Amino acid sequence: MSINGIGTNGWGQSARQKGCAKGGLGTDTGVSFAKQMIDAAGAGNTTGTRASDMGARKHIIYMKTDDMLYSGGNGAGLSFYLKYAKDSTEDDPVVIAKGVDENGREFTQRIHINNIDPRNATLVEMRALEGHKGVDKNGGLSSLPPGTGMMGLNDRADFIAMFQRQIRDMNLLKQGSRAAYYQYSMMEYMKV
Repeated sequence: MSINGIGTNGWGQSARQKGCAKGGLGTDTGVSFAKQMIDAAGAGNTTGTRASDMGARKHIIYMKTDDMLYSGGNGAGLSFYLKYAKDSTEDDPVVIAKGVDENGREFTQRIHINNIDPRNATLVEMRALEGHKGVDKNGGLSSLPPGTGMMGLNDRADFIAMFQRQIRDMNLLKQGSRAAYYQYSMMEYMKV
């Protein structure tokens, strides 16, 4: 389901977009967005979500507080926050991660920052490293390369290889400043 482009009625809004402005996605403006999603899930849904699942799955968003290193999530449904553990020290920084995984199950993890290997790390570990090191996010939401949006709680990736691919792609696209930013980020994570 998508809305493409600007309408063709001469005033910049199609009938489909006018339906959106009134609370629906189609021309039937009396149907709520939630109902349309449930209807779409039952007929021709390609996302893997069943209509019966639409009301059962909860999404939790943690609001960031001053004592948190990170609060956020990704498109897979993984949502979590990070705080230093009470027994964390300068020599052995320890972070506690709490949240819900991509299946809506609650989790708690203890992460020893000094044990994180960016060549074989989870997204939660890399967010802990990002928060602990204070890696500059360059005005964005993340210092990590694209490609983490659908990682699950226990999925591991070679983040250094991901950075290298992104740097190569940015150079190919003549985006030197973006390539330099990813180079900076990669070097920060390699200082573990």
